[in-house]
Amino acid sequence: MSVIVALSLLGGCGEDEAETPTACLSPASAYLDALEAAPQPVLVDGSTPISECLVADQAPAEQGQVGEELIKAATQLNADARRDTSGDATVQLGYLVGAAQQGAAESGGTESGGIHTDLLRRLDSAARFSEGGKQLPASFERAFGEGYAAGQEGG
Repeated sequence: MSVIVALSLLGGCGEDEAETPTACLSPASAYLDALEAAPQPVLVDGSTPISECLVADQAPAEQGQVGEELIKAATQLNADARRDTSGDATVQLGYLVGAAQQGAAESGGTESGGIHTDLLRRLDSAARFSEGGKQLPASFERAFGEGYAAGQEGG
């Protein structure tokens, strides 16, 4: 092995690059399946909390993929939640948003101009969508709040 190759291999040792966990690159259906456990702790693919899907210095392609799947999941849950505003889907939706916000805060991605700021705005818009911009009922807010608190704590 040449000295240059050996030094380049050593140069990579010990670096602490944050990578997006593989489970987080799963489709929205994996998030939806995992969220069935909410308000209990939710693990995507049985291994990874949603909060760990938003990592510091996340590669743009990975952030885009995770964000797209989170928003797809939120959109589906929102549709279900509007049919039953105090049901499981509303709790799951709150959990998803709470866990994502917790993960972004822990990674520093919510600071002014942080890498996760736009994603969180889009996720919140998908979660709180209401046809005609009508205010969501108190039953939605209570169930969403229950899930949100659980997502912040254990997401």
